[in-house]
Amino acid sequence: MNKTVLITGASGGIGSTIAKAFAKENYQVILHYRSNKENVLELQKACEKTGTTPLIIQADLSVSSEVDAMFKTLEEKKITVDILVNNAGMTKDQLFMRMNYEDFDRVIQTNLGSTYRCSKAVIRPMMKQGFGRIINISSVVGSIGNPGQTNYAASKAAIEIFGKSLSKEVAKKGVTVNSVAPGFIETEMTSDLPESIKTYYLGQIPVNRFGSPEDVSSIVLFLASDKASYITGQTIHVNGGMI
Repeated sequence: MNKTVLITGASGGIGSTIAKAFAKENYQVILHYRSNKENVLELQKACEKTGTTPLIIQADLSVSSEVDAMFKTLEEKKITVDILVNNAGMTKDQLFMRMNYEDFDRVIQTNLGSTYRCSKAVIRPMMKQGFGRIINISSVVGSIGNPGQTNYAASKAAIEIFGKSLSKEVAKKGVTVNSVAPGFIETEMTSDLPESIKTYYLGQIPVNRFGSPEDVSSIVLFLASDKASYITGQTIHVNGGMI
């Protein structure tokens, strides 16, 4: 039977590309979204063209009761998650002097909190079956920081050390936990940046180009495979040599 992968935040640029990569490899795909239903429906159609019919599921992953309900639905459908891609995330950028606690906490609860909640829901079944992959999508700013993103950078750094710690607890049960940290990736989110900012970042990248979502999805797909069974507790940077 084909393995089942749950991709959180699947409606975004990186999330949707990851989903399509798994669909092409005939995984059973679960597409999570919070609010952008139109995008996820388009993604569903794209996955169906590969011969895979994905399941769509909605939840606000910063709310524990909604996460519980999401996994209850999967349980009722007798679906076991073999691979969890913790991709859901958000930004609330602001210089720290002007950042209120609500915006700080919202980012932490969405990015780090959702990683905790979803990992908590799948870890016991994964250990019981002797196989599991948890892949957390981090960011280069979790390593280098970024002005105006103290909340976002803190959440991503925490996700990485969360993964390293959890990996040591579950490795003997056949479960690996890794993080993928993209650098400057061309998505809708980055396309709106001023050209001056893009030029500045391009100057920091030795390969002299911005990354594509496919650069990220190929690493995620590899980490989910049996070929990566000896890789755990790692953060894989995908940034063109930026750091």
